[in-house]
Amino acid sequence: MKKVDPKRHAERMAIKQQIMQARIKAADKEQGLLLVLTGPGKGKSSSGFGMLARALGHGMQAGVVQFIKGAFSTGEEAFFRELPNVTYHVMGEGYTWDTQDRERDIQAAEAAWEVVRGMLNDPSVDLVLLDELNIALHYGYLDLDRVLDDLQARPPMQHVIVTGRYAPEALIELADTVTEMKVVKHAFKDQGIKAQKGIEL
Repeated sequence: MKKVDPKRHAERMAIKQQIMQARIKAADKEQGLLLVLTGPGKGKSSSGFGMLARALGHGMQAGVVQFIKGAFSTGEEAFFRELPNVTYHVMGEGYTWDTQDRERDIQAAEAAWEVVRGMLNDPSVDLVLLDELNIALHYGYLDLDRVLDDLQARPPMQHVIVTGRYAPEALIELADTVTEMKVVKHAFKDQGIKAQKGIEL
């Protein structure tokens, strides 16, 4: 490990502290955020549910709508569905390669979006997690302009988290924070290890 002079380190950290304190002071706006978690790497839904847990820790009201997923139970559904401050909807019928029925997938996505619209119109809902919405948009199951309009019309302090690979460019433009997950190694793809409870399920 590289040896660092303690005095120089303290000086650099003092400068960094001043810069960060100035940024924090300047960031005086309060508003609901639109966050997009996308990319081919693992962790998009996991990150979304982590923020959901954080919001619940602050006593916030939350809504979850899962697109695509639905043919199998998940640990997050088992945990969050029973909590008092969460409204939880699993609206998908499974991965697109399993359903093999585009019309049914479109109907499921449209039914899910009607549930979402109810949440986006309710100022008592502090955070909305739209798990795998990006996949539904990528395959054209929902009208993108309608989705963007509904997201923009939501209550000013409501936070929305959208997960799934293939986030459309227009959604990325609208979002306040966008994170792209990158694959370095993957147990299933690289080693043939099946999905594990507590990690993928």
